[in-house]
Amino acid sequence: MKVDYIIVGLGLAGLAFSKELEKYGKTFIIFEDNSQNSSIVAGGMYNPVILKRFTPVWNAIEQLKVAIPFYEELEKQLNSKYHYPVNIYRIFKSVEEQNNWFIASDKPMLSEYMIPEIVHEKYFGVSAKFGFGKLKNTGRIDTKSVLENYRNYLLKRKLIHTTKFEYSELKIKEETIEYKDVKATKIIFCEGFGLKENPFFNYLPMQEAKGELLIIHAPDLNVDFLIKAAVFVLPLGNNYYKVGATFNWKDKSKIPTEEGKMELINKLETFITVPYKIIDHIAGIRPTVKDRRPLVGTHPNYKNIAILNGLGTRGVMIAPIAAKALYSHLEKGLELDSEISIARFQ
Repeated sequence: MKVDYIIVGLGLAGLAFSKELEKYGKTFIIFEDNSQNSSIVAGGMYNPVILKRFTPVWNAIEQLKVAIPFYEELEKQLNSKYHYPVNIYRIFKSVEEQNNWFIASDKPMLSEYMIPEIVHEKYFGVSAKFGFGKLKNTGRIDTKSVLENYRNYLLKRKLIHTTKFEYSELKIKEETIEYKDVKATKIIFCEGFGLKENPFFNYLPMQEAKGELLIIHAPDLNVDFLIKAAVFVLPLGNNYYKVGATFNWKDKSKIPTEEGKMELINKLETFITVPYKIIDHIAGIRPTVKDRRPLVGTHPNYKNIAILNGLGTRGVMIAPIAAKALYSHLEKGLELDSEISIARFQ
């Protein structure tokens, strides 16, 4: 088999890059063994405001200009719904936080999202003594559905191999890449925290942050917005909610833990006062980088080997624009922004 690109990994990074290839008529094959699942278990929210400090997310406006049309195009292609606009209500813990909200909402970059008022409306089952700050123009992407549907789309076209990628089988030549019976011009690694096993890029300083989530059913909690407090509570419809998430820098397993479950329950019950039933408990490993920027670029010694990784907690926002940047770099010779280029670690 001869293709333009081999892609290793089908999380949000692999999906975004393969869509870029499709757009320009490039051929590709994907290797995905389901060993990484951070994109599938992600909250999927897009929000340009850091809700702990009320500061703007890096490059958020530019990211969203690319991301929203990207997911809407996928909806058309796969004839499914993935994009759900959802407002965010941030519970204030003090008068000081209320004041900080007003100061931040007056800034040009944030005024489009932060409403400069305190929401005092009462919602049954939600404890918010100091009220809420409301964000608009935010929402969620159903990452699980979009990845499952796109995977099925690839399977039908025989564009994906569901086998583990064996690095020792990769043969690098000056103009081509050979892997078993596949010959390609370039290979892109989008493996999430599987990067640690990658002999070409495991020198990069990725940090794995385990995250655990709960799916709950709360019939009396009738809200259609995301509540953000000690944890987030994200409506999924029919009184089901996603609750998350934990951050564990030590545990590298993808197995849900009793410790993580209790942390989520204890934090949830600081502001939710209605009964609920836990329906599911899931975990995944986020591929994060200390400077909170993605890992994009080519290997220092092999220009036909590239990486798109390290999307962290905001993968739904970063993946589409980072994929565009990598494609333009590889095919058009455009320089990568120094903030995302892996050259910053060389």
